[in-house]
Amino acid sequence: MTTSLIPPLCSDGHVLAEVNGALGIIILNRPQALNALSLPMIRDLRTLLAAWRDDARIEAVVVLGQGREGKPPAFCAGGDIRFFHTAAHAKDSALGDFFTEEYALNHEIHVYPKPYIALMDGIVMGGGMGITQGAKLRVVNERSKLAMPEAHIGLFPDVGGGWFLAQCPGHVGEWLALSGQVLGAGDAIAWGLGDVYVPAAEWDALVEALRHGEQPSAERVVATVMDRAAVAPAAVHGAHRAEIDRHFGVGDMNQVLASLQADGSEWAHKTLKQLSHNSPLGMAISLELVRRGRSLSLADDLRLERTLVHWCFEPAWRGVHCETVEGIRALAVDKDHHPRWQPATQTEVTAAQVAAMFESPWPADQHPLAHLQDA
Repeated sequence: MTTSLIPPLCSDGHVLAEVNGALGIIILNRPQALNALSLPMIRDLRTLLAAWRDDARIEAVVVLGQGREGKPPAFCAGGDIRFFHTAAHAKDSALGDFFTEEYALNHEIHVYPKPYIALMDGIVMGGGMGITQGAKLRVVNERSKLAMPEAHIGLFPDVGGGWFLAQCPGHVGEWLALSGQVLGAGDAIAWGLGDVYVPAAEWDALVEALRHGEQPSAERVVATVMDRAAVAPAAVHGAHRAEIDRHFGVGDMNQVLASLQADGSEWAHKTLKQLSHNSPLGMAISLELVRRGRSLSLADDLRLERTLVHWCFEPAWRGVHCETVEGIRALAVDKDHHPRWQPATQTEVTAAQVAAMFESPWPADQHPLAHLQDA
């Protein structure tokens, strides 16, 4: 390991870095929290990527998650939602910094000039999707569990989700944004959220080869992955593509729900049950975001998401009901799984409420992500 190529890091060991030949290796090392991202971890990722972007000795980067002894793997379960809850109640400006810097990191990965390879073993949700979807190679296995479940906590599919879900075929993006459906390897590859399947039986050997085998060039790094690639499992949810497009391609959320209710099938019933747990306002915002995402650049989408997340937490700063704080409370703090949503039903959500969430609180030149430019 060449330590001279590793800049100082600040996350108390929650991000580890190694160099093997021409390969920079990033290991998310917070397994007790399913490798959920903290602000110091985001800063370390940005520090490493910036240093290696500008160093000719590093030709490729791999990111992976630290495993948990005797437990299923987790690449990254998302952002640290307990921190979101605490910071919102404390009116801590670090909450805004978290999202500004996380979204900047997401953009940096998408435009990174060197091969960036994500080993998506186990849980890959929310913020974990944000640091993988911009990868040149998104490597999955039969343990991979991909999802964007933010509507379940009164949020929306952020970290670029408004853009990358919009790239899915048909209206799959809306379905994923609203249902939070977990995808396995076959569906991920079929719908453009994964690239390469490497069987779990080959995973340890792959990681060992990347960390300790000869890696003199980016070409060798990519070949190390592709040499172990296999045919992906069949897509599980592909059989429901027609239903997804029919129900999730209609008008607003009330029309989506009405379409599903009129269906009567087992699949429609299951989908309605998934949606019933979510914030009505969060779902309306998520639906609008993915639809707008089809006509936005990634940079513009991330700016829009930064606007949305401001309004998602802003009520907490005023001491009034905050959908996202309430959703986190119910899921991760009190764990009663009975959030008190306001509005409580979809029919109570107004178009004006949704539209207001998309209005930036900042002039264009003062937006926290005004500097983002797509390559």
